Amino acid sequence: MVITWVVIAVHIVLCVMLIISILLHSGKGGGLSEMFGGGLGSAAASSSVVERNLDRFTVFTAIAFAFTTMILAIRLQ
Repeated sequence: MVITWVVIAVHIVLCVMLIISILLHSGKGGGLSEMFGGGLGSAAASSSVVERNLDRFTVFTAIAFAFTTMILAIRLQ
């Protein structure tokens, strides 16, 4: 029973992290690049290290979120 509550807590934290990381991604308007760079040129705003790391973080968080979702689905049957 304690393990279920730990998984639920981790699941909630992953949910918030996933929402934040998705909202930080650049949309059609530039997003993260514009927020920190203030409308830099096209060469500087293309694909920075920060954006690539944000992509990796989002993918990792999504995989972990899916994993905890499956664990909760099995545990709460």
